[in-house]
Amino acid sequence: MSTKIYGLYGDDDVLLHAVKSLRDKGVQISEVYTPFPVHGLDKALGLRKTRISDLAFIYGAYGLILMSITTWYMMNHDWPQDIGGKPSFSWGENVTAFAVPMFEMTVFFAAHLMSITYLLRSGLFPGSSTRNPDPRTTDDKFMIEIDTNDVAQLKTLLVETGAEEVAAYRTQLPKETAL
Repeated sequence: MSTKIYGLYGDDDVLLHAVKSLRDKGVQISEVYTPFPVHGLDKALGLRKTRISDLAFIYGAYGLILMSITTWYMMNHDWPQDIGGKPSFSWGENVTAFAVPMFEMTVFFAAHLMSITYLLRSGLFPGSSTRNPDPRTTDDKFMIEIDTNDVAQLKTLLVETGAEEVAAYRTQLPKETAL
């Protein structure tokens, strides 16, 4: 049986110091719940850089390519028209007229597909089984979650680092991962 220990903090600076202190003592932190992004928390937890920015570039390029093909198809192939004396038979000569819609679709695809990717990757989509152990972490509190078997020592460490409350809950491991 494993035990989850939760340490509740009232300030983001105290939380950041606690994370650094616990990591220096070799404690493996499972999760940190915060009501807003805490600058430097990812480095303190030792997290790697995410690839969401790489995906944003790919999603934006997809939107740009899709809009380029759409403008060529509509203005040069499907319904060519003489607009403002510009020849309709060459997309390359008229690309500046399509710059704004191509830019807008680039931003649209990057933003929306990044949001969808984030929600799917983090499990925050409707109907997911993710849960927040304490609703106060969505308002003004910060929480550290640690899986451990040494409850007494960890409770002492959390109190020493400035935790306002410390709680422990036993969890049953699934049969295939039980020792």
